[in-house]
Amino acid sequence: MSTDTAALDLLAAPDCALFLDFDGTLVDIAARPDQVVVLPEMLAALAALQTRLEGRVAVVSGRPVAELDALLAPLRLPAAGVHGMERRGADGVLRRLPPPDFDAVRKAAQALAARHSGLWVEEKYGALALHYRQAPELQEVCRAALHEAIRYSPELLLMEGKMIIEVKAAGIGKGTAIRDFLAEAPFAGHRAVFAGDDTTDEAGFDYVQGIGGAGIKVGAGPSVAQHRIASAQDLRAALARAAAMPVTGKEAT
Repeated sequence: MSTDTAALDLLAAPDCALFLDFDGTLVDIAARPDQVVVLPEMLAALAALQTRLEGRVAVVSGRPVAELDALLAPLRLPAAGVHGMERRGADGVLRRLPPPDFDAVRKAAQALAARHSGLWVEEKYGALALHYRQAPELQEVCRAALHEAIRYSPELLLMEGKMIIEVKAAGIGKGTAIRDFLAEAPFAGHRAVFAGDDTTDEAGFDYVQGIGGAGIKVGAGPSVAQHRIASAQDLRAALARAAAMPVTGKEAT
């Protein structure tokens, strides 16, 4: 699988509003979320792009904003966490949406994890994730248990990612988070470009492309994104090249 040349041009566009997923996009996926490696050169590229794009770089992730801040320190970028349940704009204010009731989902996930040592439950504000990376043979068992837990809860939505099944609030996602960023300075009036690697990013791709922006799928797999970059490593290299480009024309004023 090769990298789409147009995707590289999009990341280097001086007038874009750049939205980036975290796991599998800015960092390689690890066995557990707390084991990811954040490369110093990636942080340097993000800092340079934040200056080059006059603040129009945001991270849009399934992780909580507090985790993103800890991993990206000393950077403190605009960020949307837990698939849009929490969002901090360029004004620095963290806004949280009211969480739905997760009691039935929590009980089902914890009961399953208690029976199988390869599973573990991650609770976040407004979402719950059941990880099965250490026990991939239990994918269907996990899916069935959580489907049953939300059967009578239309306010909840089940999403499947890479070795993870997550339940979150219905109607809230990466697309709505990007929409809200684009209603505010400094993102408003600029073309949205969103890069992500997983099925949870599809709503973001769909939204930005629906308003004339561009989606960039990182890695293999089917996607609605119109552009593709072969790997997270290639994405990081592209960001570094874009960050190193000279500031010219309107950017320099």
